[in-house]
Amino acid sequence: MQGRKIIQAVFFFLFFSIGAAALSSSVLSDDLVQYYQNKQLLKAAQESLERLKSLNSDYDILLERLKEDPNLVVDRLAPVTLGTGPEDANTVYPRARSRQLSAARKALIEKSNGRSAEPMMPEWLRRCSEPRNKFLLFISGVVLVLTSFVCFRPTKQTSEKEMRERFIS
Repeated sequence: MQGRKIIQAVFFFLFFSIGAAALSSSVLSDDLVQYYQNKQLLKAAQESLERLKSLNSDYDILLERLKEDPNLVVDRLAPVTLGTGPEDANTVYPRARSRQLSAARKALIEKSNGRSAEPMMPEWLRRCSEPRNKFLLFISGVVLVLTSFVCFRPTKQTSEKEMRERFIS
């Protein structure tokens, strides 16, 4: 009799825990999806912030150099502004075509938008957040919880006196 109660308790906890997990995952799936999306947005914002900090430090260094040597401004900006060629004969200056520049710009923009190759949200959560699967998960969780309460509930010990009264009446 004692072994039967232990098996009954194990089945009760097993069915109840699986049912409760199914219920909670169906109810909380939208919140979990939003959590993972916010986490991905935060990561993208942090990467963008780091990139901006790097650009700021580069520009600060460039501004310091320009303050130290005013002729550097003329040497750097004059060829670009006036459209003249570079003055250094020992350096090769490649010319980029507009298609190459647009492809590079597109690649940089996609990289800076935080589109990472690895998905942040688990695949099981993506499947559970679909409306049909969410409904089925909810129904199966309810069925498992009800089954655990109906079939594996603790039995009340009845005395011999109560059993006689039941059979007599």
